[in-house]
Amino acid sequence: MRCSRKFLVLLSLLWMQSGVFAQGLLVDVHDRAFRLPRPPVRPEPHPLPRASYQVTRLAIDAAIQDQVATVQVSQTFSNTGRRDLEACFVFPLPYDGAVTSMTFMVDGKEYPAKLLDAKEAREIYEGYVRKNKDPALLEWLGSGMFQTSVFPVPAGQKRTVTISYTQLCRQSGGLNEFLFPLSTAKYTSKPLDELSVRVTVQSSTPIRNLYSSSHDVKIQRKGERRAILSYEVQNQVPATDFRLFYDTAVRQVGASVISYRPDPESEGYFLLLVSPEMKKADSVPVSKTVVFVLDRSGSMGGQKFEQAREALKFVLNNLREGDTFNIVAYDSKVESFRPELQRFDQEIREEAVGFVEGLYAGGSTNIDGALQTTLKLLNDEQRPTFVIFLTDGLPTVGETKEARIVANATSANSARARIFSFGVGYDVNSRLLDKLSRDGFGFSQYVRPDENIEASVSRLFRRIESPVLTGVTLSVELESDQSRGRASLVNRVYPRGEMDLFAEEQLVVVGRYRHGGQAQVTVRGSVADQKRVFHFPVELKQESTDDSHAFVAKLWATRRVGEIIDEIDLQGKNRELVDELVRLATRHGIVTPYTSFLADDSPVALAQNRADRLNTVSQDLERLREPTGKAGFDQRRSKGKFLDAVRAPASGFAFYSRSDDDQHVTAGNVRYIAGKTFYRRENMWVESELGETGRQQAVSVERFGEQYFELIREHGPKLAKCLAIDEPITVVLDGQAYSF
Repeated sequence: MRCSRKFLVLLSLLWMQSGVFAQGLLVDVHDRAFRLPRPPVRPEPHPLPRASYQVTRLAIDAAIQDQVATVQVSQTFSNTGRRDLEACFVFPLPYDGAVTSMTFMVDGKEYPAKLLDAKEAREIYEGYVRKNKDPALLEWLGSGMFQTSVFPVPAGQKRTVTISYTQLCRQSGGLNEFLFPLSTAKYTSKPLDELSVRVTVQSSTPIRNLYSSSHDVKIQRKGERRAILSYEVQNQVPATDFRLFYDTAVRQVGASVISYRPDPESEGYFLLLVSPEMKKADSVPVSKTVVFVLDRSGSMGGQKFEQAREALKFVLNNLREGDTFNIVAYDSKVESFRPELQRFDQEIREEAVGFVEGLYAGGSTNIDGALQTTLKLLNDEQRPTFVIFLTDGLPTVGETKEARIVANATSANSARARIFSFGVGYDVNSRLLDKLSRDGFGFSQYVRPDENIEASVSRLFRRIESPVLTGVTLSVELESDQSRGRASLVNRVYPRGEMDLFAEEQLVVVGRYRHGGQAQVTVRGSVADQKRVFHFPVELKQESTDDSHAFVAKLWATRRVGEIIDEIDLQGKNRELVDELVRLATRHGIVTPYTSFLADDSPVALAQNRADRLNTVSQDLERLREPTGKAGFDQRRSKGKFLDAVRAPASGFAFYSRSDDDQHVTAGNVRYIAGKTFYRRENMWVESELGETGRQQAVSVERFGEQYFELIREHGPKLAKCLAIDEPITVVLDGQAYSF
């Protein structure tokens, strides 16, 4: 049935890579011009428009069996305009035959639909853009569609639409990919009241890696062959499409690679996922050694010390027979629970709990003495060994110089124990803890004064309580002879050095590669005292034909930026590192506390040249000289977010957050679209690689004119996605800049 009434509702069911897009839009096809609603940046009183709607609720429930996904979408629209709507839904489908068994219902009543090919669909999309001078639908040009019959939406009323469909998930390089376009929900007059995503993955072979590149999902594993992923938020405008990758394997460790190489003349980017098999109920866990080092100085008194004691009890209550442990408490003096490591059993646990109950806070802080006492207890390099080191202050007794404390700890750590440092409150020497953990093969975490110490420590211990493979190293080699005799195939791999793989955890490794082709990833590690080696065939793309995996490049750049900041913090800055920081942050749109100029479109910021910006960043980096206080705490906590990132920041957001509330800093003047970074400069979005001269030489193209659509047809979806921004924009195409 032709949708010839007043409104067209576009529920995008796009299948890009593996996913079917199922998100609703209301699009006016009346003779009067109509633009899709956008949430106001600053809510202001305004007359109620004749035609407007709000998406109040969106719930996605997907069940994936092996490679087939059955999806149900429930979406509630509210007609917030002053007149009735007559609407039909349209489902863009880039791949013919991607969706089967589709049903569409409005308030429980089923409506029929028909398939339009890409040419017919393009007429609808392009016609809307031309007539309404609204570029929102450009990103769907080239897609076929399903189209429903007309249904009414009275003014002030709500309609709940339900869609059920079955799709085949796209598979590439051993990874299955499920994609859902949440970002289309940005076309609503207000943020969504409720958004929920639930994906159940079930497989006939064991599930290994589960990874969302877009959202911080909660993962519940229900045995080896079933997992549930969920994501819920309120009062939010989705900025990123939901994307899930998963793979299966029957071996002890599973590994898969996602690669992205937009320019075959430049290095590519890869993301490597490594996961262990599920822990079986009758399996014997790998034994480990844990030493808890507790600051009991006077400043730890009160609630902090009570929480720290509860954290220590949590560790004691979750050790297993076969584990060894000890407790070291320190103030001016250092005291151990026992002179040597203790083999865990219930009797020794009760004695250790009694020791903890007898601890009290008072005195100064002998950090060096506590570390030396702890590390002398450890001598077995083959055994997984973890030191949980907690402090809230500065070294005031014994050795107090940062460099000497770190050197002493490094020298004494013959067992190569992983040192996990917890800094509590703003008075801690955060730079010292970062150095200790970096040289001690671990990492540091920082707990705000209002945060619960027990919760933070217990989260860490839950991660490390079941080591599967320790001392993990990775190597990548091409199957051909192409890379022999040359420099290493991969470089700038993060995290650096040896890693540990724990039960129900996965390693997320990023890096760069020089040559594409069929390759082999080798994972080496130890299980108890036995060396293990695993080989995995992977593909490193010679050239990426689209931007679907562009997030890999931005994730790599995010971690590299964190590594640069860490190097400057711990080793001191130099011109080369500052220059690379500015270059990477500018190219990939990564806003840090030291590159905030990227999101600043004030006249002063715009007037800065490259040299000025380098000097500004260099001056801002001087703040890293502050080892203590809230400033030092904030900087090291935000640095850790870059170093540990498992997904790139969404477009329009900085990766770091304010320490007071952990809310991500917005970067409204930065956009990342189709693998390109744009900055708002004097009311125009400008591609990052374009200098002032290039901007001045840009070819001016009339928006919604014939040349505008000709360029879209010539350059395809990549340009169309950029032009979907409802503001003036300058884009580089084949070396030539165009201003739209």
